[in-house]
Amino acid sequence: MVRNFQARGRYCRQATLRGMGLLPKLRGALQVGDLTISRMNKGLLAALILVGIMVVVLAAMGREWICKCGTAKLWHGVVVSSENSQHLSDWYTPSHVIHGFLFFGLGWLIMRRANWGWRLALATLIEIPWEIVENTDAIINRYREVTISLDYNGDSIVNSTADVAAMFIGFALAARLPIWVTVVLAVGLVYPMDWVVQWQTKN
Repeated sequence: MVRNFQARGRYCRQATLRGMGLLPKLRGALQVGDLTISRMNKGLLAALILVGIMVVVLAAMGREWICKCGTAKLWHGVVVSSENSQHLSDWYTPSHVIHGFLFFGLGWLIMRRANWGWRLALATLIEIPWEIVENTDAIINRYREVTISLDYNGDSIVNSTADVAAMFIGFALAARLPIWVTVVLAVGLVYPMDWVVQWQTKN
C-alpha cells in the first residue's frame, strides 16, 4: 500500500511537470549541471589542496606566518624595507595576476577538453613551486644582493598564500574577459611608470 501510494505520487508529479513541459528541461539541467559542477569542484579542490601543501612546506621551512612586525596589512608599498613581501599585497602582486593570465592561456592550449577547474589546478601546480623555491636561502640571498635589502628574510606564509590568490584572480579574469581586454590589463600592469617607481623606492 505504501509503495503503491509513493509510486502514484511520483507518477502524478512527473505527469504534472511533463504537462507543463518542465520535466525534460529539469532532467537535462540536473544531469548536465551536476556533472559539470562535480568536475569543476574536483579541479578546484585539487588546487586548494595544493595551496594547503604549500603552506605546510613553507611552515616546515621555518617561514614566518605573518610579518615580524605583528600585523598583516592589506597593502605595503615600500619595496626596500623589512616589511616587503610580508603582507597581503605589494608591488609584486600584479606579477602574480599576470601569471594567472598566462596560465589560463597555457591551460587553454594544452587542456582544451578539461574544464576551468582542472586548468586552475594545473596553474596552481606551476605557481606553487616558485613560491617555495623563492623562499630558499639561495634565492633570498640573491634578492638581498640585487636589491640591497639586507632585512629581507623571505616571504611570509600569508604573503605567499595571497600571491597564489592573486594568480587565481588573474586566471578568473582571463576566463571571463575578452582576450584583448586581458592583454591590455597585462600591459598596464607591467608598463613602467615614473611615479610608480618613485613610490616603490621611497623610504
